[in-house]
Amino acid sequence: MAVKLRLMRMGRRHKPFFRLNAIDSRTPRDGRIIEKLGHYDPIEKDASKQIVLNKERIEYWIGVGAVPSDTVAEMIAKIGIVSKHYQENQARKKKARQVAKKKGVLYDNTQRTQAKKIVEKAEAETKAKADAEAKVKAEADAKIKAEAEAKAKADADAKAKAETEAKAKTDDAGEKKA
Repeated sequence: MAVKLRLMRMGRRHKPFFRLNAIDSRTPRDGRIIEKLGHYDPIEKDASKQIVLNKERIEYWIGVGAVPSDTVAEMIAKIGIVSKHYQENQARKKKARQVAKKKGVLYDNTQRTQAKKIVEKAEAETKAKADAEAKVKAEADAKIKAEAEAKAKADADAKAKAETEAKAKTDDAGEKKA
């Protein structure tokens, strides 16, 4: 069973309230939960009451392989819990920013797919360049090998011709003595 840590919206219209839950990844947003891990109230003025999380249980679920959603990963990073998925996501975003800056394109942090596309495009260009260099190298190696084979064949032909001429001279000399 794949477990995710994600938010469940509660409250009413214009008064959102979110619960952080451990949920089977196949269930809908507001579906059956495995365990309640805390809550988030974006309307609360007091910052200490705005996010209330059970740190030990969150660490347990991440330890057994639960994957936090992007929002939850950022939320729990604020209290000192960093998951490997969050670190990978941050590394991918950093690389996408670098690629975008290098190309002079604006990086939009809100669109994760755009970051992914930028990184994939840069990796594809790098791979294409490496493939082209490998192809040129392979062609050069094939040309050098063909030249070496041609030279070896010419040397072998010259050696065989020299041996036949030497044999012919010894045969001629042998016939004259006889």
